[in-house]
Amino acid sequence: MNLLELLGVKTVRATATEAIVEIAVTDQLKQPFGVVHGGINTILAETAASLGANAGLDTTQQIAVGVNVETHHLYTVAQGRLRANAKPLHAGKRLQTWQVEVHEQASARLTSVSTVTLMITARQ
Repeated sequence: MNLLELLGVKTVRATATEAIVEIAVTDQLKQPFGVVHGGINTILAETAASLGANAGLDTTQQIAVGVNVETHHLYTVAQGRLRANAKPLHAGKRLQTWQVEVHEQASARLTSVSTVTLMITARQ
């Protein structure tokens, strides 16, 4: 089982111009004070950006891997469903940079914003 299966992250869409992933908020995703752990926002951001970046590559030859993630947590979430929407800011041949917004679906409230940089490398 990989991390995405373990956490229950679902891919909604993954193209070279947009990637969307979702996760249901469960007690397993919360920190001791009852709100979603900030690392979950970062996992969603890097996952969405990576899926989008790789959707534009021939992954039998190359893959995009995260080299930097910067996440700003804006609002806490204790229940509901989170949706991460990633769009490329720059899609170069060696580096890609994606902007990712995470929203709590029921309220549509923006809960975090991330910038993810990925390196394009030969598949080993």
